[in-house]
Amino acid sequence: MAWDFLPSALDLARFQFAFTIAFHFIFPAFTIGLASFLAVLEGLWLVTGRSAYLDLFKYWVKVFAIAFAMGVVSGVVMSYQIGTNWSVFSDRTGNVLGPLLGYEVLTAFFLEAGFLGVMLFGLNRVGRGLHFTATCLVALGTAISAFWILSANSWMQTPGGHLIDADGRFMPDDWWAIIFNASFPFRFAHTLTGAYLTTAFIVGAVAAFHLLTDSRNERTRIMFSMAMWMAAIVAPLQIVIGDLHGLNTLQHQPIKVAAMEGHWERQRGAPFIVLGRPDHARETTDVWFEIPKASALILTHELDGETPGLKDVPPEQRPTNVPLIFWSFRIMVAMGSLMALLGLGSLVLRWRRALFDTAWFHRCAVAMGPSGLIAVTAGWIVTEAGRQPYTVQGLLRTADSVSPLAAPAVATSLLAFIVVYFIVFGAGIAFLFRLFARPPYSAESDVPAGEPIRSSGITPGISRIRQNG
Repeated sequence: MAWDFLPSALDLARFQFAFTIAFHFIFPAFTIGLASFLAVLEGLWLVTGRSAYLDLFKYWVKVFAIAFAMGVVSGVVMSYQIGTNWSVFSDRTGNVLGPLLGYEVLTAFFLEAGFLGVMLFGLNRVGRGLHFTATCLVALGTAISAFWILSANSWMQTPGGHLIDADGRFMPDDWWAIIFNASFPFRFAHTLTGAYLTTAFIVGAVAAFHLLTDSRNERTRIMFSMAMWMAAIVAPLQIVIGDLHGLNTLQHQPIKVAAMEGHWERQRGAPFIVLGRPDHARETTDVWFEIPKASALILTHELDGETPGLKDVPPEQRPTNVPLIFWSFRIMVAMGSLMALLGLGSLVLRWRRALFDTAWFHRCAVAMGPSGLIAVTAGWIVTEAGRQPYTVQGLLRTADSVSPLAAPAVATSLLAFIVVYFIVFGAGIAFLFRLFARPPYSAESDVPAGEPIRSSGITPGISRIRQNG
Protein backbone atom coordinates (compact mmCIF):
# COMPACT_ATOMS: atom_id res chain seq x y z
CA MET A 1 0.00 0.00 0.00
CA ALA A 2 1.08 3.59 -0.60
CA TRP A 3 1.09 4.43 3.12
CA ASP A 4 3.59 1.64 3.79
CA PHE A 5 6.26 4.06 2.58
CA LEU A 6 5.21 6.81 4.97
CA PRO A 7 7.40 7.76 7.93
CA SER A 8 6.17 6.67 11.34
CA ALA A 9 3.21 8.40 12.99
CA LEU A 10 5.65 9.82 15.55
CA ASP A 11 7.87 11.44 12.89
CA LEU A 12 4.84 12.80 11.02
CA ALA A 13 3.34 14.22 14.22
CA ARG A 14 6.65 15.89 15.06
CA PHE A 15 6.93 17.37 11.58
CA GLN A 16 3.34 18.60 11.68
CA PHE A 17 3.92 20.32 15.00
CA ALA A 18 7.15 21.85 13.72
CA PHE A 19 5.44 23.10 10.56
CA THR A 20 2.47 24.70 12.31
CA ILE A 21 4.45 26.26 15.14
CA ALA A 22 7.07 27.67 12.74
CA PHE A 23 4.25 29.44 10.89
CA HIS A 24 2.73 30.63 14.17
CA PHE A 25 5.93 31.79 15.86
CA ILE A 26 6.84 34.39 13.25
CA PHE A 27 3.68 36.40 13.93
CA PRO A 28 4.03 36.83 17.72
CA ALA A 29 7.74 37.49 17.19
CA PHE A 30 6.69 40.45 15.03
CA THR A 31 3.59 41.70 16.87
CA ILE A 32 5.16 41.71 20.36
CA GLY A 33 7.67 44.31 19.26
CA LEU A 34 5.25 46.09 16.94
CA ALA A 35 2.72 46.65 19.74
CA SER A 36 5.40 48.36 21.82
CA PHE A 37 6.52 50.38 18.79
CA LEU A 38 2.94 51.60 18.33
CA ALA A 39 2.74 52.60 21.99
CA VAL A 40 5.98 54.58 21.65
CA LEU A 41 4.76 56.30 18.48
CA GLU A 42 1.47 57.33 20.06
CA GLY A 43 3.25 58.47 23.21
CA LEU A 44 5.64 60.62 21.18
CA TRP A 45 2.69 62.14 19.32
CA LEU A 46 0.95 63.04 22.57
CA VAL A 47 4.11 64.54 24.08
CA THR A 48 5.41 66.43 21.03
CA GLY A 49 2.24 67.09 19.05
CA ARG A 50 4.06 66.17 15.82
CA SER A 51 1.62 64.75 13.29
CA ALA A 52 4.35 62.59 11.74
CA TYR A 53 4.23 60.27 14.75
CA LEU A 54 0.46 59.94 14.43
CA ASP A 55 0.80 59.18 10.72
CA LEU A 56 3.31 56.45 11.47
CA PHE A 57 1.00 55.03 14.14
CA LYS A 58 -1.85 54.83 11.60
CA TYR A 59 0.50 53.29 9.03
CA TRP A 60 1.76 50.50 11.29
CA VAL A 61 -1.48 49.80 13.16
CA LYS A 62 -2.93 48.42 9.92
CA VAL A 63 0.03 46.05 9.65
CA PHE A 64 -0.41 45.07 13.30
CA ALA A 65 -4.07 44.21 12.79
CA ILE A 66 -3.30 41.77 9.96
CA ALA A 67 -0.28 40.16 11.65
CA PHE A 68 -2.08 39.88 14.99
CA ALA A 69 -5.06 38.17 13.36
CA MET A 70 -2.84 35.63 11.61
CA GLY A 71 -1.03 34.96 14.88
CA VAL A 72 -4.29 34.29 16.72
CA VAL A 73 -5.62 31.97 14.01
CA SER A 74 -2.40 29.97 13.77
CA GLY A 75 -2.18 29.79 17.58
CA VAL A 76 -5.63 28.23 17.90
CA VAL A 77 -4.48 25.40 15.65
CA MET A 78 -1.64 24.63 18.06
CA SER A 79 -3.93 23.95 21.01
CA TYR A 80 -6.09 21.54 19.02
CA GLN A 81 -3.04 19.77 17.64
CA ILE A 82 -1.63 19.09 21.11
CA GLY A 83 -4.88 17.35 22.00
CA THR A 84 -5.15 15.30 18.81
CA ASN A 85 -1.55 14.29 18.10
CA TRP A 86 -0.06 14.44 21.60
CA SER A 87 -2.84 13.18 23.86
CA VAL A 88 -0.51 11.19 26.12
CA PHE A 89 1.63 14.29 26.64
CA SER A 90 -1.53 16.29 27.44
CA ASP A 91 -2.69 13.69 29.93
CA ARG A 92 0.67 13.40 31.69
CA THR A 93 1.51 17.12 31.88
CA GLY A 94 -1.94 18.72 31.86
CA ASN A 95 -2.03 19.43 35.60
CA VAL A 96 1.09 21.57 35.26
CA LEU A 97 0.93 23.05 31.76
CA GLY A 98 -2.86 23.42 31.60
CA PRO A 99 -3.02 26.15 34.28
CA LEU A 100 -0.05 28.00 32.75
CA LEU A 101 -1.75 28.14 29.36
CA GLY A 102 -5.03 29.00 31.05
CA TYR A 103 -3.39 31.94 32.81
CA GLU A 104 -2.17 33.15 29.41
CA VAL A 105 -5.76 33.23 28.16
CA LEU A 106 -7.22 34.79 31.31
CA THR A 107 -4.60 37.55 31.54
CA ALA A 108 -2.90 38.27 28.22
CA PHE A 109 -5.48 37.21 25.64
CA PHE A 110 -8.44 38.77 27.47
CA LEU A 111 -6.42 41.97 27.93
CA GLU A 112 -5.51 42.11 24.24
CA ALA A 113 -9.02 41.23 23.08
CA GLY A 114 -10.61 43.74 25.45
CA PHE A 115 -8.60 46.73 24.27
CA LEU A 116 -7.65 45.78 20.71
CA GLY A 117 -10.88 47.20 19.30
CA VAL A 118 -10.31 50.52 21.05
CA MET A 119 -6.74 50.61 19.76
CA LEU A 120 -7.70 49.82 16.15
CA PHE A 121 -10.93 51.80 15.77
CA GLY A 122 -11.17 54.23 18.67
CA LEU A 123 -8.67 56.94 17.79
CA ASN A 124 -11.42 59.39 16.77
CA ARG A 125 -14.07 57.94 19.08
CA VAL A 126 -12.52 58.05 22.55
CA GLY A 127 -10.25 60.51 24.34
CA ARG A 128 -6.56 60.58 23.58
CA GLY A 129 -5.63 59.40 27.07
CA LEU A 130 -7.99 56.43 26.92
CA HIS A 131 -6.78 55.44 23.46
CA PHE A 132 -3.14 55.63 24.53
CA THR A 133 -3.98 53.51 27.57
CA ALA A 134 -5.60 50.93 25.31
CA THR A 135 -2.51 50.82 23.08
CA CYS A 136 -0.24 50.38 26.08
CA LEU A 137 -2.44 47.60 27.48
CA VAL A 138 -2.37 45.74 24.17
CA ALA A 139 1.43 46.01 24.20
CA LEU A 140 1.49 44.80 27.80
CA GLY A 141 -0.81 41.92 26.86
CA THR A 142 1.60 40.69 24.19
CA ALA A 143 4.44 40.67 26.74
CA ILE A 144 2.31 38.86 29.34
CA SER A 145 1.35 36.29 26.70
CA ALA A 146 5.04 35.66 26.01
CA PHE A 147 5.61 35.35 29.78
CA TRP A 148 3.18 32.45 30.24
CA ILE A 149 3.98 30.64 26.99
CA LEU A 150 7.71 30.78 27.67
CA SER A 151 7.20 29.72 31.27
CA ALA A 152 5.40 26.61 30.03
CA ASN A 153 8.07 25.90 27.41
CA SER A 154 10.89 26.50 29.88
CA TRP A 155 9.34 24.07 32.35
CA MET A 156 9.52 21.42 29.63
CA GLN A 157 13.23 22.25 29.24
CA THR A 158 14.10 22.50 32.95
CA PRO A 159 11.22 20.93 34.90
CA GLY A 160 10.86 21.68 38.60
CA GLY A 161 8.30 22.22 41.34
CA HIS A 162 6.35 19.05 40.53
CA LEU A 163 5.68 15.55 41.79
CA ILE A 164 4.93 12.45 39.71
CA ASP A 165 2.01 10.33 40.88
CA ALA A 166 1.58 6.58 40.59
CA ASP A 167 0.04 6.90 37.12
CA GLY A 168 3.00 8.89 35.79
CA ARG A 169 1.21 12.23 35.80
CA PHE A 170 3.04 15.41 36.72
CA MET A 171 1.37 17.10 39.69
CA PRO A 172 2.13 20.68 40.81
CA ASP A 173 3.92 20.97 44.14
CA ASP A 174 5.43 24.48 44.08
CA TRP A 175 3.93 26.90 41.55
CA TRP A 176 6.70 29.42 42.09
CA ALA A 177 9.29 26.79 41.11
CA ILE A 178 7.15 25.74 38.13
CA ILE A 179 6.63 29.24 36.73
CA PHE A 180 10.10 30.59 37.50
CA ASN A 181 11.96 27.42 36.61
CA ALA A 182 15.71 27.37 36.11
CA SER A 183 15.82 28.45 32.45
CA PHE A 184 12.77 30.72 32.30
CA PRO A 185 14.33 34.14 33.13
CA PHE A 186 17.02 33.69 30.49
CA ARG A 187 14.66 32.30 27.83
CA PHE A 188 12.10 35.05 28.46
CA ALA A 189 14.67 37.85 28.20
CA HIS A 190 16.30 36.29 25.13
CA THR A 191 13.00 35.76 23.31
CA LEU A 192 11.54 39.16 24.18
CA THR A 193 14.59 41.08 23.00
CA GLY A 194 14.58 38.88 19.89
CA ALA A 195 11.01 39.97 19.21
CA TYR A 196 11.94 43.64 19.56
CA LEU A 197 14.85 43.16 17.16
CA THR A 198 12.62 41.32 14.71
CA THR A 199 10.24 44.28 14.61
CA ALA A 200 13.07 46.80 14.41
CA PHE A 201 14.61 45.16 11.35
CA ILE A 202 11.29 44.80 9.56
CA VAL A 203 10.46 48.46 10.24
CA GLY A 204 13.99 49.42 9.22
CA ALA A 205 13.75 47.42 5.99
CA VAL A 206 10.44 49.05 5.02
CA ALA A 207 11.85 52.49 5.78
CA ALA A 208 15.09 51.80 3.90
CA PHE A 209 13.12 50.60 0.88
CA HIS A 210 11.29 53.91 0.70
CA LEU A 211 14.42 55.97 1.44
CA LEU A 212 15.94 54.56 -1.73
CA THR A 213 13.26 56.36 -3.75
CA ASP A 214 12.59 59.39 -1.54
CA SER A 215 15.12 60.21 1.15
CA ARG A 216 13.26 63.45 2.05
CA ASN A 217 10.11 61.79 3.41
CA GLU A 218 10.02 62.89 7.06
CA ARG A 219 7.97 59.91 8.24
CA THR A 220 10.25 57.41 6.53
CA ARG A 221 13.29 59.05 8.09
CA ILE A 222 11.74 58.91 11.55
CA MET A 223 10.95 55.22 11.46
CA PHE A 224 14.34 54.36 9.95
CA SER A 225 16.08 56.35 12.67
CA MET A 226 14.06 54.64 15.42
CA ALA A 227 14.71 51.19 13.95
CA MET A 228 18.45 51.80 13.75
CA TRP A 229 18.57 53.07 17.34
CA MET A 230 16.93 49.82 18.40
CA ALA A 231 19.43 47.80 16.35
CA ALA A 232 22.39 49.69 17.77
CA ILE A 233 21.27 49.33 21.39
CA VAL A 234 19.43 46.01 21.59
CA ALA A 235 21.50 43.83 19.22
CA PRO A 236 24.65 43.98 21.42
CA LEU A 237 22.45 43.51 24.49
CA GLN A 238 20.92 40.44 22.85
CA ILE A 239 24.39 38.94 22.39
CA VAL A 240 25.09 39.37 26.11
CA ILE A 241 21.72 37.84 27.07
CA GLY A 242 22.32 35.01 24.62
CA ASP A 243 25.66 34.28 26.27
CA LEU A 244 24.00 34.13 29.71
CA HIS A 245 21.29 31.89 28.29
CA GLY A 246 23.96 29.62 26.82
CA LEU A 247 25.72 29.32 30.18
CA ASN A 248 22.40 28.43 31.80
CA THR A 249 21.82 25.78 29.13
CA LEU A 250 25.31 24.39 29.72
CA GLN A 251 24.43 23.96 33.38
CA HIS A 252 21.03 22.34 32.92
CA GLN A 253 21.11 20.81 29.40
CA PRO A 254 24.78 20.09 28.62
CA ILE A 255 23.99 17.57 25.86
CA LYS A 256 22.03 20.23 23.98
CA VAL A 257 25.12 22.46 24.16
CA ALA A 258 27.31 19.61 22.91
CA ALA A 259 25.00 19.25 19.90
CA MET A 260 25.10 22.99 19.27
CA GLU A 261 28.91 22.90 19.33
CA GLY A 262 29.19 19.66 17.36
CA HIS A 263 31.41 18.10 20.04
CA TRP A 264 31.19 14.35 20.58
CA GLU A 265 33.96 14.03 23.18
CA ARG A 266 34.27 15.80 26.53
CA GLN A 267 37.42 17.89 26.27
CA ARG A 268 39.41 20.83 27.58
CA GLY A 269 40.22 23.83 25.42
CA ALA A 270 37.59 22.87 22.85
CA PRO A 271 37.60 24.82 19.57
CA PHE A 272 34.54 26.54 18.15
CA ILE A 273 33.68 24.72 14.93
CA VAL A 274 32.56 27.48 12.59
CA LEU A 275 31.89 25.13 9.67
CA GLY A 276 31.60 21.38 9.83
CA ARG A 277 29.39 18.33 9.33
CA PRO A 278 28.27 16.26 12.33
CA ASP A 279 27.95 12.57 11.48
CA HIS A 280 25.67 10.40 13.64
CA ALA A 281 26.92 7.13 12.20
CA ARG A 282 30.61 7.79 12.88
CA GLU A 283 29.93 9.87 16.03
CA THR A 284 32.28 12.59 14.87
CA THR A 285 32.20 15.99 13.20
CA ASP A 286 34.08 16.69 9.98
CA VAL A 287 35.70 20.06 10.66
CA TRP A 288 36.04 22.50 7.78
CA PHE A 289 36.95 25.60 9.75
CA GLU A 290 37.39 26.15 13.49
CA ILE A 291 38.68 28.71 15.98
CA PRO A 292 41.02 27.07 18.52
CA LYS A 293 39.88 27.12 22.18
CA ALA A 294 37.00 29.52 21.36
CA SER A 295 34.25 27.16 22.49
CA ALA A 296 35.91 26.61 25.86
CA LEU A 297 36.38 30.36 26.28
CA ILE A 298 32.77 31.17 25.42
CA LEU A 299 31.22 28.42 27.54
CA THR A 300 33.55 28.41 30.56
CA HIS A 301 35.32 31.79 30.19
CA GLU A 302 38.61 29.87 30.40
CA LEU A 303 40.88 28.87 27.52
CA ASP A 304 41.32 25.37 28.96
CA GLY A 305 37.83 24.99 30.39
CA GLU A 306 36.12 21.60 30.17
CA THR A 307 33.10 21.27 27.88
CA PRO A 308 30.65 18.36 27.47
CA GLY A 309 30.44 15.90 24.59
CA LEU A 310 27.56 13.96 23.09
CA LYS A 311 29.22 10.70 24.13
CA ASP A 312 28.71 11.65 27.78
CA VAL A 313 25.30 9.92 27.49
CA PRO A 314 24.15 6.76 25.67
CA PRO A 315 22.94 7.19 22.05
CA GLU A 316 19.28 6.82 23.05
CA GLN A 317 19.56 9.95 25.24
CA ARG A 318 21.15 12.17 22.59
CA PRO A 319 19.28 14.62 20.31
CA THR A 320 17.93 12.86 17.26
CA ASN A 321 19.16 15.40 14.69
CA VAL A 322 22.51 16.88 15.64
CA PRO A 323 23.22 18.46 12.20
CA LEU A 324 19.93 20.41 12.39
CA ILE A 325 20.83 21.78 15.83
CA PHE A 326 24.42 22.47 14.79
CA TRP A 327 23.52 24.51 11.71
CA SER A 328 20.49 26.25 13.23
CA PHE A 329 22.70 27.54 16.03
CA ARG A 330 25.19 28.95 13.54
CA ILE A 331 22.44 30.61 11.52
CA MET A 332 21.12 32.25 14.69
CA VAL A 333 24.58 33.47 15.68
CA ALA A 334 25.30 34.74 12.16
CA MET A 335 22.04 36.71 12.05
CA GLY A 336 22.68 38.19 15.49
CA SER A 337 26.20 39.23 14.51
CA LEU A 338 24.98 40.86 11.30
CA MET A 339 22.29 42.73 13.26
CA ALA A 340 24.89 44.11 15.66
CA LEU A 341 27.14 45.04 12.74
CA LEU A 342 24.31 46.93 11.01
CA GLY A 343 23.53 48.72 14.26
CA LEU A 344 27.17 49.75 14.61
CA GLY A 345 27.21 50.94 11.00
CA SER A 346 24.15 53.09 11.67
CA LEU A 347 25.94 54.82 14.54
CA VAL A 348 28.90 55.64 12.28
CA LEU A 349 26.63 57.03 9.55
CA ARG A 350 24.58 58.95 12.11
CA TRP A 351 27.78 60.54 13.43
CA ARG A 352 28.72 61.47 9.86
CA ARG A 353 25.18 62.83 9.25
CA ALA A 354 24.75 60.41 6.35
CA LEU A 355 22.24 57.94 7.79
CA PHE A 356 19.45 58.95 5.40
CA ASP A 357 21.58 59.48 2.30
CA THR A 358 23.70 56.32 2.04
CA ALA A 359 22.07 54.08 -0.55
CA TRP A 360 24.32 51.04 -0.03
CA PHE A 361 23.46 51.01 3.67
CA HIS A 362 19.76 51.23 2.86
CA ARG A 363 20.09 48.23 0.56
CA CYS A 364 21.80 46.32 3.36
CA ALA A 365 18.94 47.25 5.70
CA VAL A 366 16.38 45.99 3.17
CA ALA A 367 18.28 42.70 2.84
CA MET A 368 18.34 42.37 6.63
CA GLY A 369 14.56 42.79 6.91
CA PRO A 370 13.82 39.09 7.52
CA SER A 371 16.93 38.55 9.67
CA GLY A 372 15.00 38.68 12.93
CA LEU A 373 12.46 36.13 11.73
CA ILE A 374 15.28 33.85 10.56
CA ALA A 375 17.10 34.22 13.88
CA VAL A 376 14.10 33.50 16.11
CA THR A 377 13.09 30.51 13.97
CA ALA A 378 16.61 29.09 14.09
CA GLY A 379 16.71 29.71 17.84
CA TRP A 380 13.41 27.90 18.29
CA ILE A 381 14.76 24.92 16.33
CA VAL A 382 17.84 24.79 18.58
CA THR A 383 15.66 24.94 21.69
CA GLU A 384 13.14 22.30 20.66
CA ALA A 385 15.28 19.90 18.65
CA GLY A 386 17.98 20.13 21.32
CA ARG A 387 15.55 18.84 23.96
CA GLN A 388 14.93 15.63 22.02
CA PRO A 389 14.37 12.77 22.58
CA TYR A 390 12.25 14.19 25.40
CA THR A 391 9.16 16.36 25.59
CA VAL A 392 9.86 16.97 29.29
CA GLN A 393 13.63 16.96 29.66
CA GLY A 394 14.86 13.70 31.15
CA LEU A 395 11.40 12.64 32.36
CA LEU A 396 9.01 12.05 29.45
CA ARG A 397 10.21 10.79 26.09
CA THR A 398 8.71 12.07 22.86
CA ALA A 399 7.97 8.52 21.70
CA ASP A 400 5.86 8.03 24.84
CA SER A 401 3.97 11.32 24.37
CA VAL A 402 2.33 10.79 20.97
CA SER A 403 -1.30 9.81 20.44
CA PRO A 404 -2.08 6.26 19.26
CA LEU A 405 -2.73 7.37 15.67
CA ALA A 406 -1.95 5.63 12.41
CA ALA A 407 0.53 7.24 10.05
CA PRO A 408 -2.02 7.75 7.21
CA ALA A 409 -4.27 9.77 9.52
CA VAL A 410 -1.44 12.08 10.57
CA ALA A 411 -0.21 12.37 6.98
CA THR A 412 -3.66 13.40 5.77
CA SER A 413 -4.02 16.15 8.35
CA LEU A 414 -0.45 17.30 7.66
CA LEU A 415 -1.18 17.60 3.94
CA ALA A 416 -4.35 19.57 4.70
CA PHE A 417 -2.42 21.92 6.98
CA ILE A 418 0.24 22.55 4.33
CA VAL A 419 -2.32 23.37 1.63
CA VAL A 420 -4.52 25.59 3.83
CA TYR A 421 -1.59 27.38 5.47
CA PHE A 422 0.08 28.28 2.20
CA ILE A 423 -3.19 29.58 0.77
CA VAL A 424 -4.49 31.49 3.81
CA PHE A 425 -1.26 32.76 5.29
CA GLY A 426 0.29 33.24 1.87
CA ALA A 427 -2.54 35.63 1.05
CA GLY A 428 -2.12 37.39 4.39
CA ILE A 429 1.62 37.83 3.96
CA ALA A 430 1.11 39.07 0.39
CA PHE A 431 -1.30 41.69 1.71
CA LEU A 432 1.28 42.77 4.30
CA PHE A 433 3.80 43.31 1.52
CA ARG A 434 1.24 45.46 -0.30
CA LEU A 435 1.00 47.62 2.81
CA PHE A 436 4.79 47.76 3.08
CA ALA A 437 5.09 48.86 -0.56
CA ARG A 438 3.22 52.10 0.11
CA PRO A 439 5.22 54.83 1.85
CA PRO A 440 3.74 56.60 4.88
CA TYR A 441 1.94 59.79 3.89
CA SER A 442 1.03 62.98 5.69
CA ALA A 443 -2.46 62.67 7.25
CA GLU A 444 -2.59 58.85 6.99
CA SER A 445 -6.09 57.54 6.49
CA ASP A 446 -8.01 56.17 9.44
CA VAL A 447 -11.31 54.38 10.06
CA PRO A 448 -14.02 56.97 9.18
CA ALA A 449 -15.39 58.83 12.20
CA GLY A 450 -18.92 60.03 12.84
CA GLU A 451 -20.83 56.95 11.67
CA PRO A 452 -21.24 53.35 12.81
CA ILE A 453 -18.87 50.71 11.51
CA ARG A 454 -20.57 47.99 9.47
CA SER A 455 -19.00 44.63 10.39
CA SER A 456 -21.06 42.48 8.01
CA GLY A 457 -23.94 42.50 5.58
CA ILE A 458 -24.89 45.18 3.06
CA THR A 459 -27.03 47.47 5.23
CA PRO A 460 -25.64 51.03 5.08
CA GLY A 461 -24.71 52.91 8.26
CA ILE A 462 -27.48 54.76 10.10
CA SER A 463 -25.99 58.19 9.44
CA ARG A 464 -25.88 57.45 5.73
CA ILE A 465 -29.55 56.44 5.75
CA ARG A 466 -30.42 59.73 7.41
CA GLN A 467 -28.33 61.73 4.95
CA ASN A 468 -30.02 60.10 1.98
CA GLY A 469 -33.46 59.92 3.52
